[in-house]
Amino acid sequence: MDCILLGSGGMMPMPYRFLTTLAVRHQGQLYFFDAGEGCQINLKRAKLGIKALRVLAVSHLHGDHCLGVPGLLMMRAQVADPPPLAILGPPGIERFVSQLQEILGFFMNYPIRFIEWHEDSDETAYQDEHIRILWSPLKHTTFCLGYRFEEHARPGKFRLDAAEALGIPSGPLRGRLQRGEAVVLDSGKRILPEQVVGPPRRGRHICYAVDTRPAQSLHRLCNGVDAAFLDGMFLTEHQEEAEEKGHMTVDEAARLATRAGAHRTVLVHISPRYSEDDIKGPGAAALERFPNAEMGRDLQVYSIPYAEDQQGG
Repeated sequence: MDCILLGSGGMMPMPYRFLTTLAVRHQGQLYFFDAGEGCQINLKRAKLGIKALRVLAVSHLHGDHCLGVPGLLMMRAQVADPPPLAILGPPGIERFVSQLQEILGFFMNYPIRFIEWHEDSDETAYQDEHIRILWSPLKHTTFCLGYRFEEHARPGKFRLDAAEALGIPSGPLRGRLQRGEAVVLDSGKRILPEQVVGPPRRGRHICYAVDTRPAQSLHRLCNGVDAAFLDGMFLTEHQEEAEEKGHMTVDEAARLATRAGAHRTVLVHISPRYSEDDIKGPGAAALERFPNAEMGRDLQVYSIPYAEDQQGG
């Protein structure tokens, strides 16, 4: 599983920093979180195939998070036979997309399934054979959603010693047991999966939450994730402005993720007022107390290992 940061900025695209858009690549599929204006450019630079886009999850309807949506949809319509697409988002996301399509009259050759948050929504917004996506409202100046991407649990480790002791021959029977099926040996003996397979192993988890103040809902979304991509719009010296505009400072975001047990934290949605030198200087200095936190960079690829493969994990 890879997370590709197609943009790390907020408010407006800059020549050196595009607007925050996160692509998660998993099992040959792409899952996008937000679509900043012009995100197709870095999508091309990252050499990601738009046909593989399966889900687009929009946090809220501020322009710097959703104005890239029509361009992505039009770009996807240029490939042959694209599969259906799911769009998750706040109330109004379907109307936003539908009205733009009607006004602009752009070509569509695939169905879109809209899933809008409402008061009675289940915590799981979307699920397929590989992953599920959870959502929760955040604390911003307008309604805004945070997301948690969870890979389904994997089968437990196959215990070769137990299989040998039970007389299970090499081949298809062992594969069936690891897939959770009971088997019957030639002797007539029935073997259950739990006799040779360890407990299920946790999949990889990611949090994406921008445009928010610290909140309990954000803490839950971040709880124990392998990587958290969080709002870090302001440096510490602009604390008052962060509070006024419904954002976090870099140290607030890093502190919250650390308390929530996130293994790695990448801070995004960086204000256009900050140059790259600001990010490498004062921005990095603000994170010195948080060894698992870093400032995001456009086009950086974050490979997400399994928990047991992480150093110290």
